[in-house]
Amino acid sequence: MGLVSVNSESLHDKLRFLQNSLGVVPSPVDCYLCNRGLKTLQVRMEKHFKNAMAVAQFLESNPRVEKVVYPGLPSHPQHELVKRQCTGCTGMVTFYIKGALQHAETFLESLKLFGLAVSLGGCESLAELPAIMTHVSVPKKDRDVFGISDTMIRLSVGLEDEKDLLEDLDQALKAAHPLSGNCN
Repeated sequence: MGLVSVNSESLHDKLRFLQNSLGVVPSPVDCYLCNRGLKTLQVRMEKHFKNAMAVAQFLESNPRVEKVVYPGLPSHPQHELVKRQCTGCTGMVTFYIKGALQHAETFLESLKLFGLAVSLGGCESLAELPAIMTHVSVPKKDRDVFGISDTMIRLSVGLEDEKDLLEDLDQALKAAHPLSGNCN
């Protein structure tokens, strides 16, 4: 599903030709599923927002976490803009675990509720480590420019019970840093 909007008749004609000749239109089943999903979108998004905020706040207060990037938090540089322009916030939370790659890998391996995946954004909670997954082909010096370190973890926070999500993150962080004083 998607939309392309152009103000050029010639570009419109080319796109229309490609759409027709390549068959890039959704099937009736896809349209039905999209329509059905739209009926519960608001309720699902409210749960994503609520859970993601709880996760972001938990991570930001955790001594095993270096930094949290989440526009719903007052610490985010564009927090006030988000408050003015949005009715909620995303279900995506980025954070940097303290330590090195091995700590991030141990964290991911220790998760029980969050699944490991590179395709984020479903109803279930997922986690990924971009440095060795989605951005592994990007040279390290380029990843560093964009802040994609070996300890950057992205979460797509789903619709599960908030308490279960926080408990899973807590136990995985503790597994990555078993001694509270050994978080550097």
